[in-house]
Amino acid sequence: MSEGKREHPRMILRNFISPEECKELEFIHKSCSTVGYRPNVFSTTLSHLIATNSPHLLIPFVSIRERLKEKMEETFGCEFELFIEFTGLISWCRGASIGWHSDDNRQYLKQRDFSAVCYLNSYNKDFKGGLFRFQSGEPATVAPSVGDVIMYTADDRNIHSVDEVTDGERLTLAMWFTRDSSHDEDSKLISRLSQCASHEFPLPLPASTNMYWFCPHQDPNRNIGFDICVARLHLLGFHVHSLQDNDRSLDASEQLVGPIQIAKGGELLTRKFTNILHALQVVQFYHWKASELKTSKVEYDTVEEVKAMSQPQLETINALNAVFLPDKGLVTTIFGYPCSNGEEKDSLNLTDLSSVITSWEEYTCKLLKELLSSLPQWKTYQTIHKV
Repeated sequence: MSEGKREHPRMILRNFISPEECKELEFIHKSCSTVGYRPNVFSTTLSHLIATNSPHLLIPFVSIRERLKEKMEETFGCEFELFIEFTGLISWCRGASIGWHSDDNRQYLKQRDFSAVCYLNSYNKDFKGGLFRFQSGEPATVAPSVGDVIMYTADDRNIHSVDEVTDGERLTLAMWFTRDSSHDEDSKLISRLSQCASHEFPLPLPASTNMYWFCPHQDPNRNIGFDICVARLHLLGFHVHSLQDNDRSLDASEQLVGPIQIAKGGELLTRKFTNILHALQVVQFYHWKASELKTSKVEYDTVEEVKAMSQPQLETINALNAVFLPDKGLVTTIFGYPCSNGEEKDSLNLTDLSSVITSWEEYTCKLLKELLSSLPQWKTYQTIHKV
């Protein structure tokens, strides 16, 4: 039905995104996100993935974006009229909320015609609070459920709000659509991909350190807050050991952009990671795939990579935590607990993590191969689509 025939044009699609697709997007967000545009909100944009040398991670979005665009055009009777204006992963943590607004309520947002919010986890299971509410019309309230999508016009016919999140992390994929081709996200992304796409293995490169520093209430005091990359490792039971600790010329924040190691429970994985994002991506991949990766048969040389920590190494870890996690309680207050129980967290160990690195590399190579094979057609048609 066309949008003009309804007072409040909107639709809910149940189970539109598969559980596995949701988990993969969660992995990407928890590996790559930065501090967001609102208090206690974190975001991952497609342009940011390209800028941090993870362009291959666009591939999991391709099919979802294509399906949503087709469904949006079908639902609102505007076939072949729409362009994707923005795609981003957004998580709302404890304290995050937004009052009544329409999605085109600023002059610089007037190009937005339609909105889609895709829920990657579920209300009262993964987080509390965070209900989506429309000011008028039905449904009046939407309780997020994993895989569901809500679509609506971006104008004042669909003024809405999000209740404050009181616990956990509310994960969404947000997309906006426009009829104005000058705001087409695809052409901008393809231009950036054309400049940076390489056949070399893509190790992630951190953005500026302030993009990863969370301050409650936007407090500029660096002693209040935490680095979200170190924090996400901490929540899974892992700690960071810098290999640049002896270089006194380095600022503390620079120790995360160089070689690091991962520690847990008095042990250290001797394998070196290029930087904090490299380590975080591998650890989050491990968390995502832990139940299906067959890591029980560990080779002897893999076991040899796990060593007992020395006292100087422990001191280095504690010194880094003092800088990047000055208040560990604040981390769990904001993010909640990513593992459903303590046993799951305890099951993540350094020996299996070492084995998982190969699986992560294979996954990365698979996505990179698909990206490189798709890019010529994307450039020809100036659209990001399944090839």
